[in-house]
Amino acid sequence: MAEKEIPENLEEQEAEVEMTFWEHLEELRWHIVRSLVAVVVLAIVAFIEKDFIFNNVLLAPKSSDFITNRLLCRLSHAMANLWSAISPDTLCIEDFNLKLINIKMAGQFLIHIYTALFAGIIVAIPYVIYEMWRFIKPALHKHEQENTRGAVFWTSFLFLVGVLFSYFLIVPLAVMFLGSYNVSPDVENQIALTSYISTVVSLTFAVGLVFELPILVFFLTKVGIVTPSFMRKSRKYMIVIVLIVSAVITPADVFSQILVALPLFGLYEISILISDKVFKRREAELAG
Repeated sequence: MAEKEIPENLEEQEAEVEMTFWEHLEELRWHIVRSLVAVVVLAIVAFIEKDFIFNNVLLAPKSSDFITNRLLCRLSHAMANLWSAISPDTLCIEDFNLKLINIKMAGQFLIHIYTALFAGIIVAIPYVIYEMWRFIKPALHKHEQENTRGAVFWTSFLFLVGVLFSYFLIVPLAVMFLGSYNVSPDVENQIALTSYISTVVSLTFAVGLVFELPILVFFLTKVGIVTPSFMRKSRKYMIVIVLIVSAVITPADVFSQILVALPLFGLYEISILISDKVFKRREAELAG
């Protein structure tokens, strides 16, 4: 009798596991659906608000009147008063207004859709993170939920800070440099609208993701993939990488490179501190 009951119990357990799997899959599907609905709704709003999105946001950094360009010019004058080696016009770009062209019949309409979609994604990121967290949270132990309290806030916060940092500092410097760079006076820059928009959007979105480094380090340290000692040993390589990135996206002067590189260095150092704290807590839990 005992031998007959075992397979029946196993079948019941397998059916229960299968049912649980499909229930989780259904739950994940609804989290994804709600996230996609949020993205689509916000993308529609962005599509409708075309004048604001393009004239006040995306096209603003290409002008010398952009707030960052004016502030950098003032900073340059202030630094020149304190240090004579710096030219007052180091970060000043006068009368710069990049002219954009469209060379495809449906180019402006397609770039409008592309921009609205990415605007929806960027603005909806906090809600998407919240939905993903709601799906993951029940699988965590109670102490893990307590240790990761505030994960949604900090993940969303760091992403938005990265987006703002890129838009107000990296994008203007990159646009000014790349838009005015030429190999010969005989070659005139005629920048396509699609090229400009894709550069602004990709830079903004990519830096937003880069600012998630502390969150990524937190989880990688928690599972034992990354250690603070490894990050400290890799610091010299990170310095080289950050300097190269800063040199590529900024004008050819050291001062501009420093403006971009310092926050990225700071982000890496914060990640080391987070890794160190998580590593010590993990070692204590394993020892206990």
